[in-house]
Amino acid sequence: FRESFFYLTVTIGFSIVFVYLILCAQFESFLHPFTILLTLPLAAVGASGTLYLLGMTLNIFSFIGLILLVGLVTKTGILLVDYANVLRARGSSLEEAARDAAHTRFRPVIMTAASSVLGMLPIALGFGAGGNARAPMGVVITMGNFVSTALTLLVIPVAYILLSRLQEAVLRHRTLSLSIGAVL
Repeated sequence: FRESFFYLTVTIGFSIVFVYLILCAQFESFLHPFTILLTLPLAAVGASGTLYLLGMTLNIFSFIGLILLVGLVTKTGILLVDYANVLRARGSSLEEAARDAAHTRFRPVIMTAASSVLGMLPIALGFGAGGNARAPMGVVITMGNFVSTALTLLVIPVAYILLSRLQEAVLRHRTLSLSIGAVL
């Protein structure tokens, strides 16, 4: 039992690392994937809180749900950050790009989250043969996705602004250091 949970924990860790590496390649940045990965703690709050409130245990099925959740909840962050980057490339200010990305991508985010939540609802309710055993997986995916989507629409634009400002400050500092070094 302990060995299985150890390997499942390692699997979750590897899934987060692989998602980060894929996002680094997609965005050609090491910073914006961190903005997107902020959706994971938000999903964990929804998943673990619901398991606790319903008196369900953390078992193999709920671990599988957590692994699936890593891929499902990052899509919202990808939609927002990608479109904010497009708006920035078109000349929008940082704050305007973050606000417009959240506003423009609101409907696609809600539609994909709703389809995921409604698709997992029968499993979460325990319908079918062996439904009670699989119910924690459905609860983890359903509520993790629901809470993450609700909070992501608020947190990701703010994190995008803060991390972009940090990136710009680091680049300014590096440019200033290089220009001072060239003068000396």
